[in-house]
Amino acid sequence: MDELTHIDEHGRINMVDISRKPMQNRTATAGGFIRMAPETVLLINKNLVKKGDVLTVAELAGIQACKRTSELIPLCHPILISQVTVQATAEREGVRVMATVTCAGQTGVEMEALTAVSVALLTVYDMCKAVDKNMQIEHLHLIDKVKTNLDHSQITGYNE
Repeated sequence: MDELTHIDEHGRINMVDISRKPMQNRTATAGGFIRMAPETVLLINKNLVKKGDVLTVAELAGIQACKRTSELIPLCHPILISQVTVQATAEREGVRVMATVTCAGQTGVEMEALTAVSVALLTVYDMCKAVDKNMQIEHLHLIDKVKTNLDHSQITGYNE
């Protein structure tokens, strides 16, 4: 098992020092699903949920949550996000949410992608709870993460 990175040599909690890590392009994709009654999906598709457009509000909530991840997860670094996309799609048995987050930085964006999906799913739950008491959030997971080296010329003002 790898050494714990958020514990110092004295067993105290600390935020990992990323100052020596190279700047890299980083992308992470996460997904999740909220299972619900077919009647609830029909209300979403017809935009008849009393709280409004469920899919659009969930996508916006996911974007907002992504930007606030370091405020919600204690040892996450605040990062400069280049792009976040959140897509909520109604399916026969519920709503699937996918989020992709990109940055050029020294640490990954997995937590930002997972936070975006989590909050988007919670938003669907909140908006539909009055009509469906049996919804279940399922399969929240990291789908993919990629990091690639930056060309030195891509980093404006870096080590100039």
